[in-house]
Amino acid sequence: MPASLYASVVFLKIQDFARRPATEQARLRAQLQAVVAVTAAEIPPASRVVLDAADGAAVVVLDDPRGALRLGNRALHAVAVGLPLSAGLNYGALQLAGRKGGEGMTGDGIAVAAAVAAFAPPARLLASRAFRNALAEAVPGQEAALTHAGTFNDPGLRAHELFKPDERALARRSLRYSAVAALLAVALLGGGAAWRASNPGQAPLVDMVVEKTEPYWRALVQKVSY
Repeated sequence: MPASLYASVVFLKIQDFARRPATEQARLRAQLQAVVAVTAAEIPPASRVVLDAADGAAVVVLDDPRGALRLGNRALHAVAVGLPLSAGLNYGALQLAGRKGGEGMTGDGIAVAAAVAAFAPPARLLASRAFRNALAEAVPGQEAALTHAGTFNDPGLRAHELFKPDERALARRSLRYSAVAALLAVALLGGGAAWRASNPGQAPLVDMVVEKTEPYWRALVQKVSY
């Protein structure tokens, strides 16, 4: 992986994370880890990097803007089963942060995705102009699924032209997403169980849950791809 690159970033933000008790924060983080494992299952491991964030997680997706959009939309179905999320999508510059294998990344691509997620209402997804352009270049015509949502200024007074999913297109996919929503419910239960088991101070058990059930997640996610 090169030291610098351009890629899609899906920022999954846990709503009001900083104001929640520490025990609830730990539980929500465990659940989010399980949800990311489910929703990212169709993206090859070599083409994605998952990064922890102060109030959620960022998933870097290489060479697949449409896959990043699917991931963001699917992750938001976890809201229906108790995980309060919003999502921000961006396409931008990233740099490796000096860790072997590229696990660590920094850059404007992540910072803008986090800002976009902060503008998104609960259970909603917003995407930057740069992401919409990348989607149009990768899969011409798919950008029509993202409609104009307005221009927003972040705390640094930087303006962001943002786009939201076309609600009619989402409605057409609702039946396909029902299977993913059911799977996310199982993932959240697994994440909660792992958190409870690890709460006395032991290492989280989410990785074990993910490893044992990943083949089933991959098969189901592929069946509901759009």
